[in-house]
Amino acid sequence: MSLIEKAVNKLGGGQEPPKTSTPDEAIEAAATPNRIEQAIEKKAQEPVSSAPSAPRPEAELVTARGSSSASGLNTLTINVERLKGGGFVTPDAERTEIAEEFRLIKRPLLTNALGQGTDAVSRGNMIMVTSSLPSEGKTFCTINLALSIAMEMDRTVLLVDADVAKPKLLQYLGVRAEKGLLDLLRSDSLGLPDVLLKTNIEKLTILPAGKSYKHATELLASDAMNHLIEDLASRYSDRIVIFDSPPLLATSEASVLAAHMGQIVMVVEADRTPQAAVREALTQIEDSGAVISMLLNKTTAPKGAGYYGYGYGKYGT
Repeated sequence: MSLIEKAVNKLGGGQEPPKTSTPDEAIEAAATPNRIEQAIEKKAQEPVSSAPSAPRPEAELVTARGSSSASGLNTLTINVERLKGGGFVTPDAERTEIAEEFRLIKRPLLTNALGQGTDAVSRGNMIMVTSSLPSEGKTFCTINLALSIAMEMDRTVLLVDADVAKPKLLQYLGVRAEKGLLDLLRSDSLGLPDVLLKTNIEKLTILPAGKSYKHATELLASDAMNHLIEDLASRYSDRIVIFDSPPLLATSEASVLAAHMGQIVMVVEADRTPQAAVREALTQIEDSGAVISMLLNKTTAPKGAGYYGYGYGKYGT
């Protein structure tokens, strides 16, 4: 059985969508042909069953002199109450469905990142979140995964907006920044501390996408990116680095990023993403060497299932 066939057979993961009883039936439910979502966000979407609309910025990056944190990084303030209202995981929230779902999702990723699994995962702390197509909820899932891991007692998180063609991560968080990843890769005068943003959420640091650039794919494939990845992967032993990647079938950047990763989470929208799109996207990352996991997003929980509306499964070489 090929790697792609294994992936498709396991897409349903441990949480099967309603009215399915086998992995093959689950993939049919998750990948109905010819129903690709056209709108990027829908304001009325529920937070667990679908990704919310990107919030309008209400806070700005503090860039004035004297605004650096004790670590020397620029600082920004994220409105935690606003995040909570948007359906995101928040450190001070009561036990919620979304928090429980991402507790389940993060655990196998952390096991691989910390080398606690059966097989060692090279660069296991480098995790890329992607999807086949736009609007499957990957940025919503990326942010929640980062926030959930930031709640761990002994881990820190660096959240990288690597969707350089259409960055939305800061918009979801309601903040703005002037410089980021692409600026760092293009400039000899910028250092990593110049573009990292320390947040008011303990253990969460952000690297924005930066200014758009027409040769972004080439930048991500450059020696500068290789050196940056090595630095991010090895500088701090407690750091988990999470990349919000472009969709695999929408741009070329995602495939380039995949080559740097130890783990890849592919978000698939239930009842919308065509099987052909899932299969084609997987062919682009199957040779990356990463452990590839699949997150079935926007599912309808079966009656009596309680919290767990997200399906999760993984496959690897």
